[in-house]
Amino acid sequence: MPTPADDPTLLLTQELIRRPSVSPEDQGCLQLIAQRLEAVGFRIERMPFGPVENLWACHGKERPLLCFAGHTDVVPTGPREEWATDPFEPVIRDGILYGRGAADMKSGLAAMVTATERFIARHPNHKGTLAFLLTSDEEGPSVDGTRRVMEVLEARNEKIDYCVVGEPSSTDKLGDVIKIGRRGSLSGKLTVHGIQGHVAYPHLADNPVHAVAPALAELASRTWDKGNEFFQPTTFQISNIAAGTGAPNVIPGELKARFNIRFSTEQTVEKLQSTITEIFNRHKVNYTLEWFVSGLPFFTAPGALSAAVVQSIKEKVGRTPELSTTGGTSDGRFIAPTGAQVVELGVLNASIHKVNENVRVDDVVTLSGIYERVMELILAK
Repeated sequence: MPTPADDPTLLLTQELIRRPSVSPEDQGCLQLIAQRLEAVGFRIERMPFGPVENLWACHGKERPLLCFAGHTDVVPTGPREEWATDPFEPVIRDGILYGRGAADMKSGLAAMVTATERFIARHPNHKGTLAFLLTSDEEGPSVDGTRRVMEVLEARNEKIDYCVVGEPSSTDKLGDVIKIGRRGSLSGKLTVHGIQGHVAYPHLADNPVHAVAPALAELASRTWDKGNEFFQPTTFQISNIAAGTGAPNVIPGELKARFNIRFSTEQTVEKLQSTITEIFNRHKVNYTLEWFVSGLPFFTAPGALSAAVVQSIKEKVGRTPELSTTGGTSDGRFIAPTGAQVVELGVLNASIHKVNENVRVDDVVTLSGIYERVMELILAK
């Protein structure tokens, strides 16, 4: 049956898309969600840090605490002329909803809210606590968002037992993949120092491109590990590299490069840093290197939360999801280290961060039902 145009989850998704909340701007998304949650009895706590808006909302006071986590911020649109529609004016065509944030992750937020409204109406005296942790700083630096909220909660000894992150986890069909962990992310900002000179007099110069090339080749071809049962092998990628003045007859005096390592639980930050510096030193590269750790790998062993999510998906869409740790980082990396079980479940990720981002209308509505069933399995008396 076709999804009605006035479905509450679909309408809320559209209302959120209309707010151009490019990171770290929230543009009133959290206020809209807070009003909906407060209307069904949630205690609302706003936690702004710097330019970032955060929301912590709770219904109930006991354990276990089941939290829905997500973000209202979106990435920039990219070239507007390449969009078939206005990225901040939601449009439905042939059962597909288009707009920036449609998949990542305003449909997930809307599904969480409407599922919660129905659940509270049916189970006003549910056991445990139902909570929301939302931020406008997931697509940006991720410094003043979920990370800061978790620091506050830890200081107050407020513990999350189960957390469903609404990131778009599905690949081909809704619910075919859920995330039970993510790889860590370590980045390096490399500067290789040389001596500028004339290409006809290389003995009077020191070419940083030539100096670092063998080291970069070794890093790029290295087998770091074989991964394990739940994680892909660690990977190294050079993302940016620049040297030279633009003139064909000048040896550059400096090279700048950025690289990133996505690493499994087989590695540590310290081990990776040691290996990389050893390779640069062995190749006698004259360099300086700045490190940036975006997040450590985390993993939730199959347990009560993943079992509830798997059962919900089976009941609602008739498929058994793959338990995966692939993809980029998510704010789950700030929640899992506190001891919480973390599972990511959302719509298809094929169009996220792209021009003409979109989501299937039926999936938006169905996801809300899946979330509601998860709440029933964990918190219903």
